[in-house]
Amino acid sequence: MRYQGKIIDWKDEKGFGFVMPNGDDKAFVHISAFSHRSRRPAEGELITYQLTNDAQGRLQAEKIRFVGERDIATIKWSLSFIFMIVFAAIVLLTGLAGMLNLVVLAIYLILSVVTYFIYAIDKQAAKEHRWRIKEDTLHLLGVFGGWPGAVLAQTKLRHKSKKTSFQVKFWMTVIINCAVFGWLFTKNGTVFLTSLLKILALLFIK
Repeated sequence: MRYQGKIIDWKDEKGFGFVMPNGDDKAFVHISAFSHRSRRPAEGELITYQLTNDAQGRLQAEKIRFVGERDIATIKWSLSFIFMIVFAAIVLLTGLAGMLNLVVLAIYLILSVVTYFIYAIDKQAAKEHRWRIKEDTLHLLGVFGGWPGAVLAQTKLRHKSKKTSFQVKFWMTVIINCAVFGWLFTKNGTVFLTSLLKILALLFIK
């Protein structure tokens, strides 16, 4: 549940203060709890936040946003999610229309499901301070067709969505995969895919 209140007793040099909601006790505010720190907060500004308790049981504001501020992260991931849905629709429609071998459709589906669960496992491992899955493994899954599942995991699970270096490499894998997908519709791409599928069929038959 989100609350709204006014920042009071703000000490900018120390990066903390308090928020006073209507009719409730004030809660502690720290600069690190702001979701987007594009600017410094100031006393008297209205904010929205979620309430938690610190180790001593005192009220503390978390996931703070300025009132009227657009949620940049939500917009970003909404666009990523829309892009993923559009791409998935293209893969599905071209597969069903006979323009693309259904094996490719199956590969995208299987790898996306696997990638989503790999992200979920890694997020749980991070919470429990256990062995983590290598980022290179996540990128490989993405470049081979699992990136739609990765986008879904990043959007829903909020995992690996804020690390800039990871995101740069991740979207590079998306671009590479989309480029290869488009190449499959060219003459050379069609010949390559047909030859590859024949080789795989022979391997499975044996």
